[in-house]
Amino acid sequence: MIVVNVKENESIDKALKRFKKKFEKTGVLRELRSRTYFTKPSVVRRTQVIKAAYRQHMQEQENK
Repeated sequence: MIVVNVKENESIDKALKRFKKKFEKTGVLRELRSRTYFTKPSVVRRTQVIKAAYRQHMQEQENK
């Protein structure tokens, strides 16, 4: 359960923004969307490999 304590003299907008950030970090919405349809394990592995290769390529570009 996500708990956001509203501090004194803090606007509701700031507290809501902190709540949204905490909610995004938990990954609940991402997992919900991924569970809406079935993806084969081979496809999941392939996408993970592609994402890892992309991340590695970006890090190599950054280090140059």
